[in-house]
Amino acid sequence: MEPYVNGYFSYLMENQLQCEDIPMREALRQGAEEWNALSPSERTKYRGKNKSRHLHKCSNCRHKRQPEKQKSLKRCPKSPTLSYSHRSRMQRPCSPRSFRNKYCPRKCSSRRTRRVCLLKRTTKVMATDVKFNDTLSCSDPQSHPVLIIGQLRHLNLLKFSHLESKLSPRVTEETFLNAVACLHPAPTDKVSLYLDVATVAALPLKASRHNTASRAHAITRLVKNHVLNVSEESVVLVCERENLFASACAVVRAFPLYSRKTGNLLAASQSKSQFGGGDQGDGSKDAGRNVVNVEFVLINKEGGVESEPLTEDELNCLNETTRAIRLTARIVDMPCNEMNVDHFIQAIEDVGRELCITPQVIRGEELRERGFGGIYGVGKAAAVPPALVVLSHEPRGAQETIALVGKGIVYDTGGLSIKAKTGMPGMKRDCGGAAAILGAFYAAVQCGFKENLHAVFCLAENSVGPNATRPDDIHTLYSGRTVEINNTDAEGRLVLADGVCFANKDLKANIILDMATLTGAQGVATGKYHGAVLTNSETWEAKSLQAGRKSGDLLASIIYCPELHFAEFSSAIADMKNSVADRQNAQSSCAGLFIAAHLGFDYPGIWMHVDMATPVHCGERATGYGVALLLTLFGGHTDSKLLQSIAPTDEEPPSKRLCRD
Repeated sequence: MEPYVNGYFSYLMENQLQCEDIPMREALRQGAEEWNALSPSERTKYRGKNKSRHLHKCSNCRHKRQPEKQKSLKRCPKSPTLSYSHRSRMQRPCSPRSFRNKYCPRKCSSRRTRRVCLLKRTTKVMATDVKFNDTLSCSDPQSHPVLIIGQLRHLNLLKFSHLESKLSPRVTEETFLNAVACLHPAPTDKVSLYLDVATVAALPLKASRHNTASRAHAITRLVKNHVLNVSEESVVLVCERENLFASACAVVRAFPLYSRKTGNLLAASQSKSQFGGGDQGDGSKDAGRNVVNVEFVLINKEGGVESEPLTEDELNCLNETTRAIRLTARIVDMPCNEMNVDHFIQAIEDVGRELCITPQVIRGEELRERGFGGIYGVGKAAAVPPALVVLSHEPRGAQETIALVGKGIVYDTGGLSIKAKTGMPGMKRDCGGAAAILGAFYAAVQCGFKENLHAVFCLAENSVGPNATRPDDIHTLYSGRTVEINNTDAEGRLVLADGVCFANKDLKANIILDMATLTGAQGVATGKYHGAVLTNSETWEAKSLQAGRKSGDLLASIIYCPELHFAEFSSAIADMKNSVADRQNAQSSCAGLFIAAHLGFDYPGIWMHVDMATPVHCGERATGYGVALLLTLFGGHTDSKLLQSIAPTDEEPPSKRLCRD
């Protein structure tokens, strides 16, 4: 049936079929009664008003141009003849052939555009808010698209009644069961349930012992590729409760905040006071922003579906973690002209203001006067002076003191040992460690951290200028040790050495973790998905690996052997050099050992070093790596029951780490 045959169908579409609260049969009945109640003159007038925009032939892609007076009507960019006035009418897909042949006068050129033709795709990319719901909400996929993701063995346990509230009335039980039966993940697979606005996707069948059982990376890819970016849609995760946190974080990583595309509503909606992006702090959302509802169907260990909704504690933990991950990714994505040392300090102050914490700031010449030769030497050539900034959370009754130290090189030219033209782009990400620690500190305090927690930010811009550190210069660091500079591009270890010494000498921390985008060799050693962890404690090494698997921020251990490797830094005139003699000898381990040397290899506390140079980004966008890892690693020190449930315990022996299916 063509919608313009007698005007009835067009009238029905515009007045009845888009009403979400009215069943289809009732909508058809009411529409017929209203159409029959119109006088012949009113019907003729209605047909004349709409006929010009419906007369076209889809077979030869010819269509008539819209009159100027109809420009105010909202319409599909690939289908100018199909006009809607209601928001949900703009969300009609034109991908499936049967639907496109009726309504779309021109075949869409690209695969992604074919999936959905929306008005806003031609002009503006909307910002996206991620919202977690305690239970499955009721929605019609025609107006609120839904993407269902789960392992195949979990999807096979579902009955249609478990998902009926998200699929009815567009998808029948038979269609759903047939779709699940057709899934053959290799490594992933998806099946469209209804016009590509309702989709079920299966995760990889296997996860090895060095992978996360949640298949977090596959979840992020599926969400990135298959969400439609409409005003409101849903992602339903079918998983076990122990994978709830990692799966939620994986979805969040698919929606970065930062953009400076012209006409982008995201850029206009961001303000420096809203460090989490779009959220006013009271839970309200910016007007005009897209919303992705993330909902869960939890599978228990007996293979049944849990009926209990998520608790308020779990929702609070997920929401705070979401803000932290997106804050971290936004800082890493921002270029140095918008995220220099001044801007980073402002971001820290914004977080401190929300947590009622006043940061301690040491910067400029005060760094030199107080002996922070590493941070001062790296950043002294930049137009914006370097700084060491500390946020401290000290609750009553605390027994332990934990210090998180982050490398915050807001841009790394390499200094006078300047990088090549192809090696310098992307160096805005060299502050990824400090950004992750800022996000993790915020979320941990919001989740009720019960021990002393300090976040130490070592901020500098490694620039070229008259005041730049020269190779052969010797600096005295906060540890009192002298360092001969033989490579100004090995600057991260210098600022971190000052940071960990401050954590030990001034903050009296008994657990110190530093996080940095330290070496390009990390990607060679552990790959682009796993960060590298180096530590003086075998117990905490096992805990960190376990935390990586449970959070989705994966880790792999690297060699801790200072008696064999530290000789690479030998200097004839100073205590040490800052770069290795042999670049083929465990570079990532040696770089970490340089930091540990300033703390002292006989340090009685726990020291951990996380090198995440490669997993800090995926393609051209930041991942927010590190936030979920730190929250999981120290989750036992929070009041959050969700974090407590996934916090690492005594590690299982290697013989039991079998391939997870």
